[in-house]
Amino acid sequence: MTENKSEKLSFSAAWAMAVGGMIGGGIFSVLGVVIAEAGRLAWLSFVFGGTIALATGWSYSRLTVSGGRAGGIYQFLRQRGRNGAAAAIAWVLILGYVLTVSVYAHTFGAYISHAFGWSAIIGHGLGIAAILTITGVNLLGVGESSLTEIILVGGKLLVLGALAIAGLMHWSPPALSPSGEHVGLTGAVIGAALVFMAYEGFQLLVYDYEVMENPQRTLPTAMMSAIVAVILIYISVALGAAMLVGADRIVADKEVALAAAGSAAFGEIGLVVVTIAAAFSTGSAILATIFGTARLAHRVAAERDLPGFFGRTNSEGVPVGATLLIATAACLLVWVGSLGELVEGASLVFLLTFAGVNLLAWRGAVVHPVVGLVGSLGALSAAILLGWRMLSTAPLELAMIGAVLSVAAAFGFWRRRT
Repeated sequence: MTENKSEKLSFSAAWAMAVGGMIGGGIFSVLGVVIAEAGRLAWLSFVFGGTIALATGWSYSRLTVSGGRAGGIYQFLRQRGRNGAAAAIAWVLILGYVLTVSVYAHTFGAYISHAFGWSAIIGHGLGIAAILTITGVNLLGVGESSLTEIILVGGKLLVLGALAIAGLMHWSPPALSPSGEHVGLTGAVIGAALVFMAYEGFQLLVYDYEVMENPQRTLPTAMMSAIVAVILIYISVALGAAMLVGADRIVADKEVALAAAGSAAFGEIGLVVVTIAAAFSTGSAILATIFGTARLAHRVAAERDLPGFFGRTNSEGVPVGATLLIATAACLLVWVGSLGELVEGASLVFLLTFAGVNLLAWRGAVVHPVVGLVGSLGALSAAILLGWRMLSTAPLELAMIGAVLSVAAAFGFWRRRT
């Protein structure tokens, strides 16, 4: 890739990419799951998750700036001579991102098909079409992708803000509790673990460190301010939506919960606008995730930890091989996967990864010990709770992740010896 000014990511583009990667399908598809688990404390689930995200965001940014290179935890491990562990974590991360793209696409299709009264099969097809279309945009290069991201994020923030304000104007705390609710603080923690993939998108910025304007300043400021903004958005929308239609309706409609809230607030126009916002949100998240993951795969391939096909680029400098493979795998998961299981699987992968990032930053003394402690122990505790839950709710998904982790560990051991 050439390094002229027109191809550099500005602060606004980087901020929009982080927000787009985080909000994505999260608040649109998993709000019902959180309320079902945490009840009136669902807002606290977003606070817990956001606290871990803030600690991890600071660890990520400090590790990246101190190392001076893009690449995330993969690059952090290689810089410390742990090549085997780096090779293993790269495969696991790519799995997590593929799962995440499939969740966003699934949500895109669910909202569109719901608005038109179409079947779930058509919804799956729409999700796949979204991946293929946005992949084409992605292949145009950094400039086009950045402009598209800013437009998409701006549109969805306007709609989510209006929905939150409309709900909060109907302040009614009893509406936050589902019928027969019997949850406590543990429910809020489990809720945070369940939807943690709704926060993971900020880390995509570390893969674009070398194409940012003034990266030493842009990366930490864009990442941390984006996380704070998303925490506030999640809390506001979670409270507002529940107050508009009641927690029971949110839980019952799960995949398209905000469509019901939009309809209650503004009638048919609200349904249409929220559906469009969901399309904007999931579309921008697909774009940001494929964009950042392809760059990660390209870097890993350059170190021979992935096949050479992943390293191929087009005339715009975009990793075309990695982009196409990631999109293809995500399309397959959209067609055969369950949304709930995909969400839990992606959250588990990223919680484990974030625990490792915070530990590296802590041991490397690039962050305050309190930040490292909160980030690493918080992420690890949430991962253990989620893994325990998945034993009964998603055993096949948990087995798949376990298999990938085992293969990745074996591959890492082999790479360390070669």
